Amino acid sequence: MDNPVSPAGRLLRDWRQRRQRSQQQLALDAGVSARHLSFVETGRARPSRELILQLCLALGIPLRERNRLLLAGGFAPAYAERALDSAALDAAREALQRLLAAHEPYPALVVDRHWNLQLANRPARALLGMVDPSLLQGRINVLRVSLHPRGLAPAIINLAEMRAYFMRRVGQLASDSGDPVLAELRDELAGYAPLPGEGAAGQSTGNDFAVLLRLRSPVGELALLSTLTVFGAPADVTLSELALEALFPADAETAERLTRLASA
Repeated sequence: MDNPVSPAGRLLRDWRQRRQRSQQQLALDAGVSARHLSFVETGRARPSRELILQLCLALGIPLRERNRLLLAGGFAPAYAERALDSAALDAAREALQRLLAAHEPYPALVVDRHWNLQLANRPARALLGMVDPSLLQGRINVLRVSLHPRGLAPAIINLAEMRAYFMRRVGQLASDSGDPVLAELRDELAGYAPLPGEGAAGQSTGNDFAVLLRLRSPVGELALLSTLTVFGAPADVTLSELALEALFPADAETAERLTRLASA
């Protein structure tokens, strides 16, 4: 009789296929035999806790999904998950707040895996003040706020270019993670109609090394570069899913205008 595929084996196979890796490639990277990996995926062998973690590491699977795989294999989760405002994460939260404050007068914010806002400095909150208050009720999603017709979209000068950039970004994240919430967000953003005069995404208006966000603001036009920072080697699910996005001025005029915006 055929062995039923175990939940852990099925999940591992799904992740391997999502990463576009063959059994032979993954077996070499994880230091196991391709035969044993095949047995695990088809249910003929039960993976050990150590093997699941080896394969997760080789596939670059997020910590949240590693816990899910361990549970499917009958093992306890390996990684804690605590709220950002919990006492256990006081040191991490304080570090993030120091980074946000140190980046002023330039905008910076912290988002979770679904691009929901967790923390923001004063200049970032000033930019959020440009959007319709209805988008700031409850959980604030940074990508939604950026592209929604009542959000920052009308103020983005190179909107077609930024829309294409954001859609590539969320599409890749949804594909890499298999997260249904990100897939739903991607579909929602794709449903927003182009604004009048938006045009089509064409030649970049920024530098040749990065896409610039060009934004109308109360203090004048801003040209902004974006960088992302993540925690190194996190052992907590929440921390592994946080990213700090810092915006930098792309020219002297923007630097001066951001200083005025922060002061206001």
